Amino acid sequence: MMRDLRSFGSLRRLPGIFMLLVGVIALVVAGCSNDDNDTATLGADISPTNVQVAKNEAIAALLPENVRSSGELKVGVNVPYSPNEFKDSSGNIIGFDVDLMNAVTKVLGLKPQYIEAQFDKIIPSIVAGTYDVGMSSFTVNPERLQQVDFVSYFSAGIQWAQRTGEAIDPNNACGKKVAVQSHTVEADTELPAKSKACTDAGKDAIEIVKFDSQDQATNALLLSKVDAMSADSPVTAYAIARSNGKLALAGGVAESEPYGWAVQKGSSLGPAMQKALQYLIDNGQYKAIAEHWTVQAGMIQTPVINPPVS
Repeated sequence: MMRDLRSFGSLRRLPGIFMLLVGVIALVVAGCSNDDNDTATLGADISPTNVQVAKNEAIAALLPENVRSSGELKVGVNVPYSPNEFKDSSGNIIGFDVDLMNAVTKVLGLKPQYIEAQFDKIIPSIVAGTYDVGMSSFTVNPERLQQVDFVSYFSAGIQWAQRTGEAIDPNNACGKKVAVQSHTVEADTELPAKSKACTDAGKDAIEIVKFDSQDQATNALLLSKVDAMSADSPVTAYAIARSNGKLALAGGVAESEPYGWAVQKGSSLGPAMQKALQYLIDNGQYKAIAEHWTVQAGMIQTPVINPPVS
C-alpha cells in the first residue's frame, strides 16, 4: 500500500477501527459488483534474502549499554506495506526493510525482535522506551523530528508504471486514465494537481481511478482498464517485478524524500545504526538486498542522522 500525504505518513497506517471499517466496506462492494471481478495473474511474492555479514566490534561498541547487554533490538513495525514490510503465506514478517534490518543487527551483534504495532503508536513507543527502533517506511519530516531521531536508509518518491511497450508521460497525461490507491499522496495531491494543470491549459482532465488496495490498481493496469498507475517508487518497482514483464516504468522518480529508522532523541543507537548501514553500503550487502527486492532506484550512498527535510 502506498504512502499518503507526506507530513502524516501512510494511510495504510490508519487507526485499526477505521481500517477494519474500510475492509468491511470493500468486501460489501466487492460482493455487490460484477464489474471488477476480473483479475490478472501476478507473479509470486519475492522471498527473503540472507546476506553474509559478520559482527563489527568497533561499531557494536557504540550501542547503548542496555541494548548491548540485552543482545536484542526491539523493532516496532506495522504491516502490510509491500515490498518493505509485509507477511508471507506463513505469517512471517518479511520485506526489504526486514532484510536490511537483519543485516544491520548482524553488524551490531544483536538479534532483532519484530513487534507488530499500529503505525501511529510506534513513535510514541520509541519515546517511551518500549521499542528501540521504529521500522515502518517512515518518511522523515519536521513533525516527527521533534519527537525522535532518524537514521536515513532509503529515498522514495512518486513513480508511474505503464504496460510494457506503451508510452505514457507522467508530466503530460491529460485525458488519460490513471489508477491509484485511495487516500494516498498520489490520489489526493499529485494527480489532482496534474489534472488541474491540464484543464487550466484547455486540455482534457486526467481521469483519476481510485482503488481500495494497490493490488487492485495494479490489476486495473494489467487488464487495460487504465492507461497508467501512480504509486510510491518502491511499491511501483515491486509491482513491476511481479508483473511477469507486462509492466514497465513510466518516467522517473519525482518528489523523493528519505525514509528513516526512528530512535530515541540523543541515543547512541542512532550513530551505531548509521555506521552499521554505512558498513553494509561500503561492502555491497545493502546493494544486494535492494536489488533482490527490486528497489535499487531508491538506494542511498550515505546514511544521515536527522537528514534535512522541508
